Amino acid sequence: MKFRRLGKTELNVSVIGIGTWQFGGEWGLQFTQDEVDAILDKGQELGINLIDTAECYGDHLSESFIGNYISRRKREDWIIATKFGHHFHERFTRTDMYGAKDVLVQLDASLKALQTDYIDLYQFHSGPDAAFDSDELWTMLDKQKQAGKIRHLGTSIGSNDNLHQTEASTKVNSEVIQVVYNRLDRVPEQRVFPSCERQDLGVLARVPLASGYLSGKYKPGAVFDTTDVRHRHDPENTRRKLEEVEQIARNEVPEGVNMAQWALAWCLRHPAVTAVIPGCKNPAQVESNASAAQLVTE
Repeated sequence: MKFRRLGKTELNVSVIGIGTWQFGGEWGLQFTQDEVDAILDKGQELGINLIDTAECYGDHLSESFIGNYISRRKREDWIIATKFGHHFHERFTRTDMYGAKDVLVQLDASLKALQTDYIDLYQFHSGPDAAFDSDELWTMLDKQKQAGKIRHLGTSIGSNDNLHQTEASTKVNSEVIQVVYNRLDRVPEQRVFPSCERQDLGVLARVPLASGYLSGKYKPGAVFDTTDVRHRHDPENTRRKLEEVEQIARNEVPEGVNMAQWALAWCLRHPAVTAVIPGCKNPAQVESNASAAQLVTE
């Protein structure tokens, strides 16, 4: 495993993290605690130290799986990133909750679910600019940092061209930007990444496998179950993406190289990107993801 400094946080994170949206049950599978344990144990064995989750991956369900695991391991071995701003009601249904008082309730609920006294990285979760621009919100979060509940603040931007929230990071003491970035979606290269580099912000690239389309497992015409968030994607757009993936596999991925590993390493080649946080459904996928670090040149 390779490690990089997460911007001005000075946290030393593995370049491959573990994304955990799938633990909330919206990617076609329901997980058990034993299955989550096996995934996280494999990650630790391979040198991964970064877990990214959120309050609305289930109703704190993903966090609860992680918390149960962490309670039986060494907390200091992991850098835990979670998020705030939504309340989960049922699969694919959430309401926004970005008010300072609401977020404080969410923070305490996340700490309880994660069975920890502190969150390493607490991220504003894909919210509108009007909610982001609340001085009351960031003042409250700063007080929670002073109280020791939060080590660092970050922003998971909803639009991967959200320059407003990226540019305001230093002002609100947000030290990390999480953004959609992959071989099929290079928008952040234009404005967001230069801003991150100017401010010395850490960058977490989410959806680095383009919702699994860059895994090489799916062909044009693939159909996803109604319990899988990908069934909500526009079918024509999905077909075009998968056709592009076939072209990339033929023309860009070196012979003998696993496409998913290549796609993760492709993201990490950009100097602004600190780490990628792909999801995974089993220990074998964790191992495949982690091996992408071998393709990364510093």
